[in-house]
Amino acid sequence: MNLKHPWRMTSAAGLLSLPLLLCGCSLFGNEAASIDPPPSTIEQSMIKAVSGKAPVTTGQLRAVFLQDHNGLLAPVSLPIATGDVQADAKSALETLVVGGSYSGLLPEGFKGILPQGTDVKNVTVDKNNKLAVVEFNQSFGSYKPEDERKLMESLTWTLTDRPEIKSVQIWVDGKKLNQMPVGGTPLDHPLTRAVGINMEIGHGVTPLNSSPVTVYFSSSSPAGVQYYVPVTRLVNPEKDRVQAALHQLIEGPQTKDGLQEVMTGETALKSIERSKDNVITVSLSDDMFAKGEAIPAEFLESVVLTAADNSEDAAKAKIRIELNGEKSVIGQNNQNYGEPVAKPQHINEIPL
Repeated sequence: MNLKHPWRMTSAAGLLSLPLLLCGCSLFGNEAASIDPPPSTIEQSMIKAVSGKAPVTTGQLRAVFLQDHNGLLAPVSLPIATGDVQADAKSALETLVVGGSYSGLLPEGFKGILPQGTDVKNVTVDKNNKLAVVEFNQSFGSYKPEDERKLMESLTWTLTDRPEIKSVQIWVDGKKLNQMPVGGTPLDHPLTRAVGINMEIGHGVTPLNSSPVTVYFSSSSPAGVQYYVPVTRLVNPEKDRVQAALHQLIEGPQTKDGLQEVMTGETALKSIERSKDNVITVSLSDDMFAKGEAIPAEFLESVVLTAADNSEDAAKAKIRIELNGEKSVIGQNNQNYGEPVAKPQHINEIPL
């Protein structure tokens, strides 16, 4: 790599005052089908009674959206899944509770967003409508007003990480909420990923005449572990959503909150092509990289994550990357991104 061109080091910020988005967004990944059977209900209760903590499995990872040390939400894959959709949804929400039973499992620099003392009383999944109905106790409403949008984003994106759930309805002590209890955000319809995550407005964009795209930038934990952070940015409408998202990825983060640009100042999007078998070919140019040079994984993975999440079906899309006309693009992780690559099942496996 020619180091005479510095990487830009800017960042992105969440907006608390934006209204809920009304357009649909794709699901965030999927889980492997082969898992260990869950312990029986009696065994689960015994483990919790003895340890004082919810039981933790190591058979399957489950992504939950935690708050990082910069105040942004990021997916973190934790070994908490058992294979039962409703049980997994409940345990995933329990990881979001500040000081909850899973707090010791969270990596350094990450914490939950649900208020301390929140009890996830029940989660029911309507499989036909892919709707999760979640019931909390009264402590759910003890969050700070400025955390309302972030809380909604965290629980919505956590639950909809599984393909079995696309929308979320919130109840408190047996009553359906028509608005959030602190800031009064309307809950006229079930929450979906259209709520966005780490929301921001693009430069020169009017929110009422805009479209959302979700891009993935890089960040680092206090221990120096790299991970990816999704940012939903409102941009001027374009016909091709993948193209619009990649343009924003190249533009980079907007404000200083710990996010790192994954592209260089020389990166340019040349073309996007689609095949009938859901393969999206992204052609980039960047004269910072010599022919045959291994490319940073953050550069390539961010393209895969961003292109997949803004495609029509993130779970089925596969991404091919061409760089400087080369059809074989090898990352520093030894993966060939010149071959179709699916969105990773598990993102941000961060050690404790």
